[in-house]
Amino acid sequence: MTYADILLPVPLDGLFTYSVPPAMEAKVDFGVRTLVPFGPKKTHVGIVVRTHTDAPSGITVRDILRVLDDGAVMTETQYRLWQWIADYYMAPIGDVMKAALPAGLKAEEGYRPRTELYVRLRPEFCNGRALHVALDLLARADRQRAAFETFLALSGWAEAAGAGTVQGIAEVTRDELLNASHANVAAVQALVKRGLLETYTREVGRFNTGGAPDYGRMKQLGEAQQAAYNSILLQFMRKEVVLLHGVTSSGKTEIYIHLIKQALDRHQQVLYLLPEIALTVQITERLRRVFGGKIGIYHSRYSDAERVEIWRKQLSPAPFDIILGARSAVLLPFTRLGLVIVDEEHEQSFKQQDPAPRYHARSAAIMLARMAGAKTLLGTATPSLESYRNASTGKYGLVRLTQRYKGIELPEVQVVDVKDLRRRKMMSGPLSPLLLARMREAIEGGRQVILFQNRRGFAPMVECRQCGWVPRCERCDVSLTLHRRMNQLTCHYCGAAYDVPQACPSCGSRELQALGYGTEKIEERVRDAFPGARVARMDLDTTRTNGAYERIIDDFAAGRTDVLIGTQMIGKGLDFDRVSVVGILDADSMMNYPDFRAYEHAYMMMAQVSGRAGRKGGRGLVVLQTKSPDAPLIGQVTRGDTEAIYRDLLAERQAFGYPPYTHLAYVYMKHRDDSLIDHAAAEMGALLRRWFGSRVLGPDRPAVARVKALCIRKIVLKLELGIDMAKARRYLREAQRLIAGDARFRSVQVYFDVDPM
Repeated sequence: MTYADILLPVPLDGLFTYSVPPAMEAKVDFGVRTLVPFGPKKTHVGIVVRTHTDAPSGITVRDILRVLDDGAVMTETQYRLWQWIADYYMAPIGDVMKAALPAGLKAEEGYRPRTELYVRLRPEFCNGRALHVALDLLARADRQRAAFETFLALSGWAEAAGAGTVQGIAEVTRDELLNASHANVAAVQALVKRGLLETYTREVGRFNTGGAPDYGRMKQLGEAQQAAYNSILLQFMRKEVVLLHGVTSSGKTEIYIHLIKQALDRHQQVLYLLPEIALTVQITERLRRVFGGKIGIYHSRYSDAERVEIWRKQLSPAPFDIILGARSAVLLPFTRLGLVIVDEEHEQSFKQQDPAPRYHARSAAIMLARMAGAKTLLGTATPSLESYRNASTGKYGLVRLTQRYKGIELPEVQVVDVKDLRRRKMMSGPLSPLLLARMREAIEGGRQVILFQNRRGFAPMVECRQCGWVPRCERCDVSLTLHRRMNQLTCHYCGAAYDVPQACPSCGSRELQALGYGTEKIEERVRDAFPGARVARMDLDTTRTNGAYERIIDDFAAGRTDVLIGTQMIGKGLDFDRVSVVGILDADSMMNYPDFRAYEHAYMMMAQVSGRAGRKGGRGLVVLQTKSPDAPLIGQVTRGDTEAIYRDLLAERQAFGYPPYTHLAYVYMKHRDDSLIDHAAAEMGALLRRWFGSRVLGPDRPAVARVKALCIRKIVLKLELGIDMAKARRYLREAQRLIAGDARFRSVQVYFDVDPM
């Protein structure tokens, strides 16, 4: 009897064994999808990982119900990566499969190829004499004759019949015929009914091929770029991973393009990862100009059918040579991967938060490249501390680009003390007098302005002036954010929306005030200050619909917008020619966030947003508003003293035992009952201390201790470098198993976040 070990998209560890009916044995092989029973009534689509003849003992083995594919939908290397992600990030491998596969590949009949309806001549009319007969038949049917003559012209039959040849006959879609002939569907159907034309369907791709490559459009590298390019190639001879640390607007993307071209010349595939979908808009155009149809795009904004099509094409004999995508693109199949580029490698967006697996795409990409025998290039103007230390200690190669392309100066940074201005009553809103003046100069001079505020909505909080009551989410321990255009109070954790109260429910007062500034409120103030300016906002609220990113970015790039207000997404690698002023409205909210990475992330955001200024056409200006102008980080950002920032941060991390000098793992526990979760967390903490001792911190309540009606507790593990991580993971899983096996805590959720951000 033949058995198959099958991977299922369920949150359980391990594989599931099924028997293979004799009639299916020839089809059941590694990577093939099968339909299998699961539980008393359910069925799942699983992927075969192994076939064997070892009969499982002590269990009833059920038959595979159906084989769904003629070939594999997963490669060996891909499966090894999924196994690594499951092991390292302590997630069930079924969750990895669930995250990786588009929904259409997880369903029995979930994917329908896109087809298009074509029209063609019936075989008996494929000669000149028969065509004349056909035209005579249509002498009194003007609309049908016009449609038929249009078809002959579009297909080439008009010329072919006259020349007595069938060379050069083109296929014609029904829509193409309808558009060209201005006929209706009924006219075409009548031609089919008469037996002159016939229709047929053909599977077509959902993607514009982009045309043929045009390598003549590759820009010649500048002197500094060429030196960096040569250094990368040299270091790739000795290192698997190289960090390209280049200041903003130093021309890193053009270096990537030259490296991609070299990989393609070696008949290798390239994976180009970006942290945000928004970035694919500009980068796609740059890459398509050079590489044409060799590039495929993959991210979550694509429909499921589009993602299935990309997936299947990657397994075909003619896959895309270049895949450009966000985090999930690292989970795609590759057959001849040679180069992985992780652009903006420092970005937190590369870390998956919820649901599991909570993997970091940068780490997964490095591991994928290693498994495939490929090289990895990490590019950024502001390296993560982990990558910076790996490069400075020699684990990674390091290449620096310290000057902007064509010698353009880095922007001037002017610090504004908003605390002092408000004390002297010289500033009441979110925009300082200096920033307002520089914005006016820019707008009147035909230049553009970017304003950065890392809070969306109108105001982060509403408060009663009389009693101090603040509206809070019923399901989460957070205050509600006012979204005035929607006239709603919204929870940014669970998404719940509430009506804005007309009066305070606590004291009855109608004096409710909006506190703080979100991007929506900033937009309102800018429109008031500059009535004639064209203002746009880019945040989660304005980019929910398909095409919204593209529209906002295209309008700004084309000069149809004067002022762009946004959250951190505006600082992620976007390239605009006309920006002369950037305003960072609240540096303190970034620096004062309760997290050990706060200064690192604050520096990265300020440096990246600042880098949007003065990229072309002269030196730009950054107005940095803060209540703490004497903070060391503010001075370092102003001077562009990157080395000092990293030196100070590394010294601090080493002193207090944080990454990159330790490994961190968070243990999260959730339950609706606050008292029960306290007991379960205390039990878990005691179990972990038995094995890890003082390396265990907590359990504690996180800053937001209730989300979606679930109470949360958090335990932190600080594990020194060099510790046996495989053994540590075994202990963690054993603790999870023991808690789950305790009847009191059976309904408690326990999960892990390894290398949290």
